[in-house]
Amino acid sequence: MRHTSFRAIAATALTFVVACSGSGGISAPPVVTPKPDTALPVITREMRGLWVATVANIDWPSRAGLAADQQRAELTDILDRAASLGLNAIVLQVRSNADALYNSPFEPWASQLMGTQGLDPGYDPLSFAVSEAHARGLELHAWINPFRVGNANDSTRFAPNHVFRQRRDLVRVYGGSLWLDPGEADAQDRVMRAALDIAQRYDVDAIHADDYYYPYPVTDASGRVIDFPDDSTYARANTTLSRADWRRANIDRFVERLYRDLHVAKPMLRVGISPFGIWRPGFPSGVAGLDAYAAIYADSRKWLQQGWVDYLAPQLYWSIGAPQQSFAALLDWWMSQNAMGRRVWPGLAAYRVGDGTSSAYTSSEIPDQIRLTRSHQDDGHLLYNTTATLKRSGGAVASSLAPLYPQRALVPAFPWLDGTTPAAPTLSISGRLVQFSAGSAVPVRWWVIRARIGDQWTTKVVFGDQRTTTLDAEPTRVVVNAVSAAGVVSSDASWLRP
Repeated sequence: MRHTSFRAIAATALTFVVACSGSGGISAPPVVTPKPDTALPVITREMRGLWVATVANIDWPSRAGLAADQQRAELTDILDRAASLGLNAIVLQVRSNADALYNSPFEPWASQLMGTQGLDPGYDPLSFAVSEAHARGLELHAWINPFRVGNANDSTRFAPNHVFRQRRDLVRVYGGSLWLDPGEADAQDRVMRAALDIAQRYDVDAIHADDYYYPYPVTDASGRVIDFPDDSTYARANTTLSRADWRRANIDRFVERLYRDLHVAKPMLRVGISPFGIWRPGFPSGVAGLDAYAAIYADSRKWLQQGWVDYLAPQLYWSIGAPQQSFAALLDWWMSQNAMGRRVWPGLAAYRVGDGTSSAYTSSEIPDQIRLTRSHQDDGHLLYNTTATLKRSGGAVASSLAPLYPQRALVPAFPWLDGTTPAAPTLSISGRLVQFSAGSAVPVRWWVIRARIGDQWTTKVVFGDQRTTTLDAEPTRVVVNAVSAAGVVSSDASWLRP
């Protein structure tokens, strides 16, 4: 009570002083204008990826047979929307069925481009995608399906240089689908040849393999699981391993080789894999679902623990509240397996938002998963798929995500590839024009430009081959950083208007 009385007396005295001040009358209390925040914003680091599925024309092109200009316009629209939302990486499917959405010397043009496998679209989609993505500050990851060949009922329409025509002995028919047999050394060689070709001829930021290794199980009319038809391959292997262990060893050998050989060819290239989100039922406790370890012979936990990836994006396509596939529990478990300190970025099922099913996500599910991921000290996520994220229901998912991306972010660094820090760049400003150049011999992959215009800061990410950028208005302060191919950021190069 004593303190309350003192505050009341003080308040009365202050009222008296204010009322009696000024030129002979009662004056209003002074208006205090908050001082604008002029502190330099930090560089945000977070993977904000978007899968662009091309198989069956899921995301792009919208249909087969579009003219080249229409295809380019559609892809440009996707990139514009992604950059505007605040995403920073496009994971473009470029090899879905032993074919190519790029000008391959080995494999035919994909049918989803022109409607006929092997038909030239008149331009190189991957070259175009890389250039246009980088121009918008977006990384471009080339997404491949290693062993999937296509549908059996399409076999009469395969191009002459398709693997089904060239090396039928490597292909197995399984449940209406066609697959390269991972136990065949020549099959693995063909996949590696394609991956290395992409890495060496295109300036992609990563090679990204998804969850298809041995095929997901299919059943016969009586409900029994059909075994993958690799009896002859297994017999020729002359191994003491069980069939299951031998199959897992085949995939382990491929994953380790993919990581090793790609880094020999291009040391700063990232290698990412997006496995099925459950390694095994019961890991963690209470989780149920497909046993990827036993069903598709993917020991994805081993790949992470051995450091055979630069990033792992487990497909955690379940809700936070799912009783047997808890998003939070699975995320924690995957992060706890990361002995080598690689990047673990969950794949999020944006396609389930308002999808019309009984298990559809609400509009808040994906933003809540991102917030949860951030609270667990993770540093990224990937969204599947593009159409659901950017366009469905008038871009509802994108609208729900926009508040979570208030400024541009850099993809996190990969210091185990190269921890060298670039020197601060040189910098000059003329009006709205910002000019910069490397301060050392360390190759610059990206530039980060933070500019204060009036009382507001903006952040731009510019590809490394550029040396200038134009701001929206004349700045009062500019800070530029060089970013190496491994994502290591230089010290600041600063300019302050005199």
